Amino acid sequence: MTHQPAIPTLRLALLATLALLVGILATPLLYAAPQPDPVPRRWELTVEPGPLRVTTINLPEEGPRAFYYFTYRVTNNTGSDQTLAPIFELYTDDGEILRSNRRVPRDAVRRILEMLRNPLLEDEISIQGPILPGRENAKDGLVVWPADNFRINDAIIFAVGFSGETRRYIRPDNGEEVLLRKTLELRHEVPGELNPRSSRPLERVQQRWILR
Repeated sequence: MTHQPAIPTLRLALLATLALLVGILATPLLYAAPQPDPVPRRWELTVEPGPLRVTTINLPEEGPRAFYYFTYRVTNNTGSDQTLAPIFELYTDDGEILRSNRRVPRDAVRRILEMLRNPLLEDEISIQGPILPGRENAKDGLVVWPADNFRINDAIIFAVGFSGETRRYIRPDNGEEVLLRKTLELRHEVPGELNPRSSRPLERVQQRWILR
């Protein structure tokens, strides 16, 4: 009896191997994002972040509007004068990235400052400028964002301007060179829907320095 070569079986094996190779090649390359230096080699200010909260302000011409607000203290322990010019962004898991102080009426900031009753608390514009060394020269800051969507699960603050550490980085996916800055990341979880009238602090689940 003559045996025919097992061509179909061999062909199936080759096709399976090719499919596996194509799948591997088509899988996006995973790469680790660069991390800040373990020991800072550039100037760095000491930041003590306060809670992130939501409140409702009754504005004269608009009526009730909700806002996120966040307070912090910054101290210059570098031993020399530094310039303070922080930038804050708030990212929510609905895909929105909010730059602080945008779409925030001046009257809303004033009302929140009055509500907090801290005579040393400065808004985002007033706090900018020289910061002298020493605990006695620490500054307290207020940051405000509009709160339009209460159905979120996460809220992340990215704060840049407290460190001089930067790094040029070539992205492996497209070869583009980008400048990364040391950034303070504060991650919060929102259990259920936000209550814009409670002023309860959002739960902070992570605080770390990253390059962004």
